[in-house]
Amino acid sequence: MPLQRFPTLADVARKAGLSPATVSRYLNTPQAVRAERRIRIEAAINELGYVPHGAARALASQRSHMIGALFPSLDSVLFGSFIGPLQACLSKQGYTLVVSSSDYQSKMEYEQLRALVTNGVDALMLVGADRGARCYDLLTRKRIPFVLTWCWSDREDLPQVGFCNATASGMAASYLMDIGHRRIAMVSGRTTGNDRASERLRGVREALAERGLKLRQNQVIERPFDLSEGAQAFHQLMTAAEPPTAVLCGSDLFAYGALFEANRMGLRVPEDVSITGFDDTEFASNISPSLTTIHTPRVEMAELTAEFLLTALSGKYNPRSRELRAELIVRESTAPPRPD
Repeated sequence: MPLQRFPTLADVARKAGLSPATVSRYLNTPQAVRAERRIRIEAAINELGYVPHGAARALASQRSHMIGALFPSLDSVLFGSFIGPLQACLSKQGYTLVVSSSDYQSKMEYEQLRALVTNGVDALMLVGADRGARCYDLLTRKRIPFVLTWCWSDREDLPQVGFCNATASGMAASYLMDIGHRRIAMVSGRTTGNDRASERLRGVREALAERGLKLRQNQVIERPFDLSEGAQAFHQLMTAAEPPTAVLCGSDLFAYGALFEANRMGLRVPEDVSITGFDDTEFASNISPSLTTIHTPRVEMAELTAEFLLTALSGKYNPRSRELRAELIVRESTAPPRPD
């Protein structure tokens, strides 16, 4: 039985009525080819079922056309809502997004980072700024462009496209105090090795301090990001000798757990206790009561992250860091506290 012959780049060029050089340029840098020619090449590729040989492309262009994205977790719709628009922007320019996860473990993050570099990614996106120096050393030695997301720090040596978590959580705390709350507690993500969680906690502490208030030790519970953990933490806070009138949650996932637990405990939200979230995920506006939360600019952040990395790879000029703004969204889960 004769071996099946697979279509070649030359076949695509003949079908499209263009030179092999033009087709090769399209495969490596689509934006460098005129729109009319791109359409002809894409039609020929689809009709012939042509699949470029990745190793050959990488050898010819000195690029793998792969961009790595290393997340602390993939067990969440939160990062999924960021990956979609990031991948869409990169694929338009001929890049494939390669996604990996560290499971919030610094050792695993370095191992995954090294694996991505070893497999030839052209650039990298990382979440947060708090990691061991050897991660940054590796990227610097290999001269791999990278950008940090979901955070904003004062370090000018770190390229960033993100927002200030402390400012964002401080907005939620200030709003609760504005409507009369003084007994405020917080369900926070684990702050060790997670600068986003530690910054959110810092923002709440600083906002309260400006009004002469503070979070006591028993008013802050750190838990892994999980709905059931949010429920358990909320139960612990509300069964204390002096329960809070408002609970700030460091994620919407915690807040959903708190809302479900409030219902199980017979507590009315917001009449008996106000609850806030963080991220404004899909269910926040649809759950009952709808959730007051911080809207994080995930789609804009994803698009600007793609733009940053593509600009860095183009070599035309150095892209600049971009600070975005989070926004407080007030819904039904918060109200002034009942008079004592």
